[in-house]
Amino acid sequence: MAQRKRIIVIGGSAAGPKAAAKARRIDNDAEVIILQKDADLSMASCGYPYYVGGYFDDRNQLLCTPAGIVRNPMFYLNAKDIDAKVNTEVSAIDTKKHSVSFRNLMTGETGTLTYDKLIIATGAVPRMPPVPGTDLQGITTLQSMKDADFLRKIRDEGKIKKAAVIGGGLIGIETCEALQLAGIEITVIELLPQLLTFLDWELAKLVENHVRSKGANVITENGIAAFLGEDGQLNAVKLQNGTELPCELAVVAIGVRPNIKLAREAGLKIGDLGGIEVNEYMQTSDPDIYAVGDCLETLNRITGKKVHAPYGDLANLQGRVAGENAASTNCVTFPGTIQTGICKVFDYAAGSTGLSETSAKRLGYKDIITVINASPDKPGFMEGMLLVTKLVADKNTGKILGAQCIGPGNVAKQIAQWAMAIQGKMTIEDMINADLPYAPPFSLAIDHFIATAHIMQNKMKGRMKGISCKEVHDKLNTGEKPFILDVRGPDEFEQMRLGIGETLMPLGALRKRIKELPEDKNREIICYCKISLRGYEAQLVLESNGWKNVKVMEGGIMAWPYPREK
Repeated sequence: MAQRKRIIVIGGSAAGPKAAAKARRIDNDAEVIILQKDADLSMASCGYPYYVGGYFDDRNQLLCTPAGIVRNPMFYLNAKDIDAKVNTEVSAIDTKKHSVSFRNLMTGETGTLTYDKLIIATGAVPRMPPVPGTDLQGITTLQSMKDADFLRKIRDEGKIKKAAVIGGGLIGIETCEALQLAGIEITVIELLPQLLTFLDWELAKLVENHVRSKGANVITENGIAAFLGEDGQLNAVKLQNGTELPCELAVVAIGVRPNIKLAREAGLKIGDLGGIEVNEYMQTSDPDIYAVGDCLETLNRITGKKVHAPYGDLANLQGRVAGENAASTNCVTFPGTIQTGICKVFDYAAGSTGLSETSAKRLGYKDIITVINASPDKPGFMEGMLLVTKLVADKNTGKILGAQCIGPGNVAKQIAQWAMAIQGKMTIEDMINADLPYAPPFSLAIDHFIATAHIMQNKMKGRMKGISCKEVHDKLNTGEKPFILDVRGPDEFEQMRLGIGETLMPLGALRKRIKELPEDKNREIICYCKISLRGYEAQLVLESNGWKNVKVMEGGIMAWPYPREK
């Protein structure tokens, strides 16, 4: 009788169990083994902040199948005939002997297993700032079930009053919300000039304003110099500018790095970004070893460059590919990522896909064009909520390079549509007549997505001369004095206004009051309204009357990230 093919998976979080399960489905006769260092398996790590925040109370929900069955070793053995060994740490990979050495962390027992195919899913490890005091009690990350348990206990006990979140990325913002919901006073500390660096500054600033509106403090352009404490317990963080902030808890969320120790020691090729190198089959430099998840670097499908993209959905997709290839032949591929992501920010969401304007310029893209669209996701009579989208495209070809969207509206829908458009290598012209589902409970007749494409088309054809809120603000700060024209109604103006020297002239009265505008037809005039749809119409009216330097402030007041008069 032929010996069973043995497939060993190192790592039992997301990518590893997915690879093991797929391998089993492809080859029902293979021996499939998972070696997992932690006590739990198949953890929904992206759910940790919501467990900490009290969105659900049953810890096991982080480990369950859709049917509510906990994915423990017995589940894997009975349901999938997979031998999942938890509390088992792999200490070495011997590529010549095709073996792995392991130790049971509970019993101290050691052993060796040979493999035919090996899948490495060792994940990533959290980065810690290189400052004094990181060993104090009260400092944690949110990377593991142990971390989630620790923070949930803090939430439930209600003793901690002040906490600092170090880092304003996805995990930092989600942790901020979770702890804020527990009644803890939060300060988010970010070294860079903005939160959520996958967004361009003007959208990130709107997110920051929203976080502040929920009672959290935000400090940007300032990092950690030291953690301070007494008797081994944290009691403050010291910032780089010398400020000391009292706190009893600090959650460090400044990113992760690939966990490549085993792979490096085994002689596998490591990429320039510090992740394991793989090909499209998820195969490492050793043809019998695959790697999946946060421990590797993968291809950016837009730029063709390697990136480290530690996303839970990508880990599962990669696991599926590696599992099938390890169980059969290299017959399926993983094409890479366009780095699509989304983050809950209290009752807002912030999402992006593809390239931001900032990243595109950093990568050397020169002929790019952007627009910002602020408009609701549904009609007002269906309680539509605001979306603010920034779209990035190639100026010459109209090819879509990236999109960002924030707001209380259905951000996920918008980002999903733009992600598919980018992966389909579609252009703005492809999008302007997109056939999407419409009914008032779900969208506008011309969906926010399509309207964004229309604005971009108008800008590319030279019909709309757009200017961003940031550009307007910069002009005013440098002493330029464009004529600022607010074309909303008087009631709107009384409820909310910028206070930047604007002149109120409602669109309906614009033609009658045209003589009140600057006599110099070359004078720069910047028009806007609540979302700048009327601002665009005002631009067309003024141009038809001879003014030659008229611009529309994209997104209007709803995209203005700076303080307002009221």
